[in-house]
Amino acid sequence: MKKKTKVFILIGMVLLLGVTGYLNIALNNKTTQTQTNTITTANYFTTYRADRQSTRDQELLYYDAIIASESSSADAKKQAETKKLALVEQMSSELVIEGLIKAKGFEDCIVTKLDPNVKITVKCTDATLTSSEVAQIVSIIKEQTNAGIDNIQITPVE
Repeated sequence: MKKKTKVFILIGMVLLLGVTGYLNIALNNKTTQTQTNTITTANYFTTYRADRQSTRDQELLYYDAIIASESSSADAKKQAETKKLALVEQMSSELVIEGLIKAKGFEDCIVTKLDPNVKITVKCTDATLTSSEVAQIVSIIKEQTNAGIDNIQITPVE
């Protein structure tokens, strides 16, 4: 083949490679944007639980360090023990409430109990709850805590 023909073929292949790369990037961005919307809600519950557990583990270690420290006063040790027990009770209560809400047929939920308030994030198909679903959740919260209706906040997410 002539030298000119080889150069044209080489230029054509480079252009095709460039077009292929561009299309690959463009199509991957579209797919990523579609998948991000679907994955966000599922990751929210998983990420929140992991973050919450990590924070609580750090708090428990902090309280244990105060309790074990020889330089801590008796009052500081007593306060750390009280706060540690309260945190463990809160964790247990939240876990029970989450289990009861899921047992009512909800796909997933997160309960955050900060006396006197209780906040619930519930996963539902269309980001709305019927009045009977809200009543079920409120009933569970009232049975398990002393929270008044004004201190209960329910947030549905899709």
